[in-house]
Amino acid sequence: MSNKFGTEKTELVFRQYADMIYRIALHNLSNSADAEDILQEVCLALMTGNPPDDEPHLKRWLIRVTINKSKNLKRSFWRRNRESIGDYTHLIAPAVPSVPEEIFELPDNYRNIIYLYYFEDYTIPEIADILGKNENTVKSSLQRARKKLKKLLTEEGYDGEN
Repeated sequence: MSNKFGTEKTELVFRQYADMIYRIALHNLSNSADAEDILQEVCLALMTGNPPDDEPHLKRWLIRVTINKSKNLKRSFWRRNRESIGDYTHLIAPAVPSVPEEIFELPDNYRNIIYLYYFEDYTIPEIADILGKNENTVKSSLQRARKKLKKLLTEEGYDGEN
């Protein structure tokens, strides 16, 4: 297990990006315990993998690793074959809808684009580079995601003044 950064640099990088990694994992998995697991897995990948040395590429590498590990967890047998407490939320009184909750109802590809664009302040070309997609694909996906989100919000009664 060799680390090309060294222990001190790995710790600095991890401290700098841990919050972002956790938020992206939480955004993809909707579960804080799973997001913490992904945070640990990304830290392990940082220590044992071959991350790039320069800052912008390192951040993109961490985002890509986080998204991939989140997808892998979602595809796992255990995750697909368990019952979530969320299946029983209809027994609880409904709360006032908020935008982040509605974002979780979007498909993964739209959700990641919306998250990176609005919450991580990436531009469309940067998102295209991170996700390995064409810029025009990202633009059209962002536009479709906005339309779906608007539809979801209006169905839930959100009028933009709450």
